[in-house]
Amino acid sequence: MTKVFVTGLNVQAEIGVYRHEIGRVQPLVVDVELDVPTAGAERLADTLNYETILAAAQALAAEGHIELVETFAERLARACLADPRVTRARVRVEKPLALAPHAVGAGVEITLVR
Repeated sequence: MTKVFVTGLNVQAEIGVYRHEIGRVQPLVVDVELDVPTAGAERLADTLNYETILAAAQALAAEGHIELVETFAERLARACLADPRVTRARVRVEKPLALAPHAVGAGVEITLVR
């Protein structure tokens, strides 16, 4: 089993439940870790390309307003699991401005297993 990961992915998304968050783009910092059976992979086609993770996160953000970081994390994990090679998806989403200036970030981590 191979772990494919992307850490510190910066995504701009319309996210939040409060009135001042509606219609406003905010930064998210996303970490994704995927379990993929790629023993003996020697070509990109044999494994999962990191860019697919980036594309999935950007596509999700482009869909429009999402109220909760939990929803963003779960949808991204499910998008990653859409690839039949992925057996487990761990997604951590941090919202850096959520508790500013009192904390550097707040967020969630979700793990989905096929």
